[in-house]
Amino acid sequence: MSAGRGPAADEAGPILVYDGDCAFCARSVRFILARDVRRRDVRFAARESPAGRAVRERHPAMRAVESILWVEVRGGVEHPLALSDAVLAIAEYLGGGWALLARIGRLVPRPLREAVYGLVARNRHRLTFGGDACVVFTPEQRARVLG
Repeated sequence: MSAGRGPAADEAGPILVYDGDCAFCARSVRFILARDVRRRDVRFAARESPAGRAVRERHPAMRAVESILWVEVRGGVEHPLALSDAVLAIAEYLGGGWALLARIGRLVPRPLREAVYGLVARNRHRLTFGGDACVVFTPEQRARVLG
């Protein structure tokens, strides 16, 4: 994967780039916010926002990815993850039982993980059960949203 520097690379926490028009993705963001009790430093950027586009531009391999992106920042350098790797990194970030599930998930061969991820991704608009595509951040959470 490519690594890059940018305005966000100087920040401490990871960045989640998500589809801001997708109710399933919005539900996923709310899921993370509800369970991020340990670190509370993940930052959020809708893929269509200037910050989301900037992250994808800094990482040419990620430009065409129609998936969530999880960008870890280590030593001021961004390391993007996509598809099932991003999901497992998010679970690890959440800690506790989620981190254990991530370790178990990494034992599953990548082609099988990606096939399951692809199935969910292709059907994500049907998996919303009438949910809202909008994420309403609290004022505290709003500070973690990149423009």
